[in-house]
Amino acid sequence: MNIAVYCSAKNSIPEEFKDLGRKLGTWIADNNHILIYGGATGGLMTSVSDAARKAGGYVIGVVPPSIIAAGRKADNCNELFRVRSMSERKQAMRDMSDIIVCLPGSYGTLDEMMDATSSAIVGEHRKPTFVLNYNGFYEPLKQQIALMQSLQFIPEQESYKPIFVDSLEELYENIINYQF
Repeated sequence: MNIAVYCSAKNSIPEEFKDLGRKLGTWIADNNHILIYGGATGGLMTSVSDAARKAGGYVIGVVPPSIIAAGRKADNCNELFRVRSMSERKQAMRDMSDIIVCLPGSYGTLDEMMDATSSAIVGEHRKPTFVLNYNGFYEPLKQQIALMQSLQFIPEQESYKPIFVDSLEELYENIINYQF
């Protein structure tokens, strides 16, 4: 299975989040899945991809010129796809994946998560988007979603929605048991 991982590329984040990334990368490789990620260095991106490679996994990076120009192109990929923009990167990662996993992150991660969700709502794909709500990281987002639902900005019976999980174990179980 091809698993796209959206996550932080910031090195200054707490070590426990990097450890989370390493555990996910190792699990992806140990279970013969393919990691698809943003092809950049730093933070969770390096943690996930390095761990996958060290565990013998196959890693695909998707990188735009802005990341290359900043000197942050990863060198740990089995394959590295160069795209023209961040928007094209999101599209390529989504197209190559079977499922999407969102780890903690910032604006870019939220952008990727919302892009995957909104494109599914309009019928562009039916791939599940799992959001790891590690230590309540995404609780404010869940509250915002509940507010949007209560005001009927989001239909009561959503056609597609991200699947929030609270631990890596719950994430693994959901991936293994997901009915495509």
